[in-house]
Amino acid sequence: MPLGLTTEEYFDNLVGVNLKGIYNVTKATMPHITTPGGSYVNVSSISGWNPSAGTAIYCATKFGVIGFSKCMALELGPRGVRVNIVAPGYIDTPTNAGVMKGNPEAIRQMEQGNALGRMGKPDDIADVVSFLMSDGARYMNGSVVEIDGMLKT
Repeated sequence: MPLGLTTEEYFDNLVGVNLKGIYNVTKATMPHITTPGGSYVNVSSISGWNPSAGTAIYCATKFGVIGFSKCMALELGPRGVRVNIVAPGYIDTPTNAGVMKGNPEAIRQMEQGNALGRMGKPDDIADVVSFLMSDGARYMNGSVVEIDGMLKT
């Protein structure tokens, strides 16, 4: 939505979901993660790195998720708690299906918008999140992992 058409309600909704939600969950759970090895994985978007016209508020919130998460990585790292970020690209979800319903050209553009020539699947994201939560990622902290099939720019 172009900034000139953005309402305060839309702005408040995106900030509330994309930033305040992460803030609330992190603040509420921090006191309960008392042993080293804890891990947060926050969800940003490729839009957190690759902005596009007409998405200023969405991009700003996804940039904000990255900044917030990196700060939390610095704050919680000394306690042995890691904070990482996933940045999904075009993922075949019910939400995207609803947005693209009846627009096969938009779907084709999403599928062809990366080097793999397909939209991602929820399992593509879940597998990376699972790894980031595991001991296999024990030295990853403050990392942004793009899961976008190598976005074409």
